[in-house]
Amino acid sequence: MLYVTQHLLKPGRHIPNNQTLPVLYYQQVYTDSHNLTSEFKKSFAKNNWTGTWVNGVFDYHHYHSKSHEVLGVAGGSAELILGGPDGTVFEVKAGDMVVLPAGTGHCLQSASPDFKVVGAYPNGQENYDICTEDDDIKAKQKNIQQVPLPTTDPVAGEHGLLTEYWKAQ
Repeated sequence: MLYVTQHLLKPGRHIPNNQTLPVLYYQQVYTDSHNLTSEFKKSFAKNNWTGTWVNGVFDYHHYHSKSHEVLGVAGGSAELILGGPDGTVFEVKAGDMVVLPAGTGHCLQSASPDFKVVGAYPNGQENYDICTEDDDIKAKQKNIQQVPLPTTDPVAGEHGLLTEYWKAQ
């Protein structure tokens, strides 16, 4: 059974976070796969999460104001700070997945040497921007409010938990 927790993050001084949609933390989406990179890529593509990339997470606080983002942990483990400098530390490991609504600050705090993630964006939103604490937060909040909801969960499709937790307000 898939275990998912929701986390609605408070706005920071320079990181807006999302005041409507919670971060979704999926623990152990895949537990016995020998190729997590391939599993996440296939699942994201099947469920219309595109613009896939494989890498790590930037070690500075940033967010995207024009897209939501999914991070599937394909190797190792890490501590990610979500919500900006005063945010919450999430410990993630291979097989976990985090869905970040537009505006959610994220930053790598520490990682094992083999840490890597597969990232993607819903419904063709791969025209993302990289915003930092130096950006005009009010202008970015206008972008965030206009980002459409995904129509599918990145691993479970139309009937996944994301579509239940992220409903139009």
